[in-house]
Amino acid sequence: MSATFNAILTREVDGRPSSAVHRLSDDDLPDGDVTITVAYSSLNYKDGLTLTGALPLIRRYPMVCGVDLAGTVEQSSTPGSDQGTRSW
Repeated sequence: MSATFNAILTREVDGRPSSAVHRLSDDDLPDGDVTITVAYSSLNYKDGLTLTGALPLIRRYPMVCGVDLAGTVEQSSTPGSDQGTRSW
């Protein structure tokens, strides 16, 4: 079993976003190009608008909210994002 973390997960319920804190693991995330060990994270203004449904930016549900982060790349298939690189 992989390590778990807290995340704000937004789902679509009756045509509107519904968000709550959930305990997730890497297995719950979609496949991606970069895995980062996050040291710091935050929600920004657009996240707030998205969480309330005021700004329809979510293309696919469910979505883990929050794109602002700082951390270290653990693995990547993207050139320039090599393992050990700090990301912020």
